Amino acid sequence: MTSGDKAITCPFDFSEGLEFDPSLTALMDRESITRIRLPYGDGDAWLVTGFDDVRQVTTDQRFSRAGIVDHDYPRLTPEPIVSRESINVMDPPRSSRLRRLASQAFTQRRADEMRGRITKLADTLLDEMAVQGPSVDLVRHLSDPLPQQTIFDLLGIPRDDWATTQHHFHQLLATGPDGRKGAATAKAELRAYFGELIEQRRRSPGNDLISALAAAKDGEDVLDDEELAVMLLTLTLSGQDTATCQISNICYLLLTRPELMKHVSSRPEDLTDVLNELLRVIPFRKGVGIPRVAVQDVEMGGVLIRKGDFVHVSYLTANRDAERYPDPEFIDPDRPPLPHMTFGWGGHRCIAVPLAMAELEVAIGRLLDRFPGLRLAVSPEEVRWDTETIRRFPIELPVTW
Repeated sequence: MTSGDKAITCPFDFSEGLEFDPSLTALMDRESITRIRLPYGDGDAWLVTGFDDVRQVTTDQRFSRAGIVDHDYPRLTPEPIVSRESINVMDPPRSSRLRRLASQAFTQRRADEMRGRITKLADTLLDEMAVQGPSVDLVRHLSDPLPQQTIFDLLGIPRDDWATTQHHFHQLLATGPDGRKGAATAKAELRAYFGELIEQRRRSPGNDLISALAAAKDGEDVLDDEELAVMLLTLTLSGQDTATCQISNICYLLLTRPELMKHVSSRPEDLTDVLNELLRVIPFRKGVGIPRVAVQDVEMGGVLIRKGDFVHVSYLTANRDAERYPDPEFIDPDRPPLPHMTFGWGGHRCIAVPLAMAELEVAIGRLLDRFPGLRLAVSPEEVRWDTETIRRFPIELPVTW
């Protein structure tokens, strides 16, 4: 196969429950590296699906994230979601520097300290849910507000600003053809808003993540205002959006698979391992995310990737690679722990994983403790799923107890 072969058109718009996208399955069955065409952007791209090949692309400096900046690269959204200054489109050593500084605010110790605040927020939401019940929408009462309130609370964003800020983030994730202008406006509004907060926290630091990031040092090196504003945009977008989807998706799987619910309820000490197995198998997004570009010719998997070719990886397919995960479609709560790619890999793995896992553990753990008889209030076929963004999640999750 060469870069001149005809590309496979891939809309990646499948959104039926948590079933795996059949177009991704078909691509996995072909070869690990395939030429594809996406709905937006100029030209084609390579898609890499196998675990080992994805790992190579995400750690090989011959593939650059920074190289995509100012290019109309193949993608799923009308407007590129990331800013050109974002750590998500940087390469080492620049990205390594920012990760060293930012990771100081996301240590396991700090995540453990944050757990108490997350638990308090979750318990308040579950109290309100109990009053409204016994039939409620779990998305509205837990999945949606908890990640939003958690990241906004940890950043010290004033409560009066929460609704407007959340609206802007939703605009960034729209995939419709009319979403380009709204996404660009929302990104500019958020950048300006975070700039104001940074200025305030530098003058008067508090017990929040913005202050912690502003104070982070590596020798004499610190994050400047522009770097910090873009990082806050990235962290807030990925932090609340991913957690909202995953809380809902995990709850849906537990509510539709009694054997899993029984396992988690009877063996709460296994919750973290079970969550990681569910995170591995859940198709948490549609298709692909941010690509890389080859900065020189690279031969891998029997394919010659030319300098200048865009390369997408699929963490979804890597998580289902049978050579790494035997019987990968099966959700095995006793599967031996083996790192998955749901939080990324290599130099762009999410730095806030300790916070994300604390949030999921608290949300699922407290929910099942508080409502041991929780069950779906409708049939699984009646649950409505998002079709407007790049994420996969139920719009509503009616439950009762």
